[in-house]
Amino acid sequence: MKEIISTDKAPKAIGTYSQAVKCGQTVYLSGQIPLVPETMEMVGGDISVQIKRVFDNLSAVCSASGGSLADIVKLNVFLTDLSNFPVVNEIMSQYFSEPYPARAAIGVASLPKDAGVEMDAVMVIEN
Repeated sequence: MKEIISTDKAPKAIGTYSQAVKCGQTVYLSGQIPLVPETMEMVGGDISVQIKRVFDNLSAVCSASGGSLADIVKLNVFLTDLSNFPVVNEIMSQYFSEPYPARAAIGVASLPKDAGVEMDAVMVIEN
């Protein structure tokens, strides 16, 4: 049985998708870009500010799903500039501790709303 997850603590879906879908103990989190939930505007600042906003958005959806960032088992990071990969690592260490989730970092030509970063994830919540 699937459950649709929705929270006003993260940006509303800007297309035909849900913030997350929970199937049993597994939660599939849709991609988050650095939108401020209250305004649905892009966060100002450099890539580090964008990355933090994305982690905060993912965290809000994790919480609404009954888990936390610590429950993420797979994280996908999409960057329009792969030279920002070290910044992702630095900031990720502020949000995650070992054991870290499996991860992919992918360079892309562009992202919605001209974001510099987008992340999606798979989370498993153990009872």
